[in-house]
Amino acid sequence: MKKVIIILALMLGGLCAQAQVNPHALGLRLGGDGNVNGAEISYQQALGGKNRLELDLGFGGNKNQSRVYLAGIYQWNWNIKGGLNWYAGPGATLGFYSYDNFENHVNVGVGGQVGLEYDFNSMKAPILLSLDTRPMWNFIGYGSGLGWGVALGIRYTW
Repeated sequence: MKKVIIILALMLGGLCAQAQVNPHALGLRLGGDGNVNGAEISYQQALGGKNRLELDLGFGGNKNQSRVYLAGIYQWNWNIKGGLNWYAGPGATLGFYSYDNFENHVNVGVGGQVGLEYDFNSMKAPILLSLDTRPMWNFIGYGSGLGWGVALGIRYTW
């Protein structure tokens, strides 16, 4: 019985192993929700060895609207295997929207982010590639309610 408990503890510890985050990463997040798509200039700053802060300045739109927004996300990182990690954390957004070039609105939202990433630093290349989703509840402004999309990120690390 003692061996079973030790084996289970080791397995659980492996599942909860946290990834070593890069001190800095800078790049782009590309994606959207299918209706409004765009790009973000994305910066990640390590907060210790296993957590980080992500700040993104985004631009997007479609034929009827345009937006500029700032997102901030606190992330916890966990290692799956080698350079493959997953991450999750809470965050908030502040956005400025223009509809049909005459209605302007400010949106404020709270939510989170969850995703997978591959850190090519394990192969001696300073690249971080990610795929994530960021559901946000906009509670001020036009279009309040739940919104989310999927994004592909590519960042240079140092």
